[in-house]
Amino acid sequence: MSLGFGTAARIGHLYPSGGLCDYELQLMAPDGVQLVTTRMPFRRSSLADDHALLADLEAHSRLLADAEVDLIAMNCTAATLLAGPESVNARIHASTGLPSTTTIEAVLDALERAGIGRIALLTPYVEEVTSAEVELLTARGLEVVSVASLPCATPVEQATHDPQVWRDLAAGLGGSAADGLLISCAGIRLAPVLAAIEEDFGRPVVASNQALLWHCLRICGVAERPQGYGALLAGEFD
Repeated sequence: MSLGFGTAARIGHLYPSGGLCDYELQLMAPDGVQLVTTRMPFRRSSLADDHALLADLEAHSRLLADAEVDLIAMNCTAATLLAGPESVNARIHASTGLPSTTTIEAVLDALERAGIGRIALLTPYVEEVTSAEVELLTARGLEVVSVASLPCATPVEQATHDPQVWRDLAAGLGGSAADGLLISCAGIRLAPVLAAIEEDFGRPVVASNQALLWHCLRICGVAERPQGYGALLAGEFD
């Protein structure tokens, strides 16, 4: 029997305006979990645009607070990594009084729980963004041992690639000495092939939308774990 939207948790979702994959979290979410999305201006992929994404964070967060959400999730891996999750969360709490989390927090937590210290990294970012992510992950004590990228200039372009494209690129990283694979970006279509990528890779796979949903479920105390989207979301590392 269906629990209905929002009866288990109602999560406010801050998402880049040009992105087309905000639906993936709702697709993977267990029954009773509702994602309420507010979009934030973001049209191109660059370091400058990642920084600018958060300019009006407070105003967008207050819109989600109107929906009486339990938690606000700022969903952009690169932007939250660059800005720092502590800063993002402090601003959201100051403007709404609500708890919040970020994609990069979810990703880092997932990597730790899955025992991934040496990372194979796959991104759709332009070179400057991928390089900045490698640098910041390294600064947090992680080792990026191999990288594959399909640079996309806009979030719309990121979402136009068929999920199989990411599976094929991930396969090219399979021979690396990594403990697992990080697929970084909330803007690519990945849910349909996540389980297959993990089976191909033979080691844990962490992906931005998957990790954020997993992290939010834990924060909200939702015990149900969705199957078919990799070991992380299935609860194997809880």
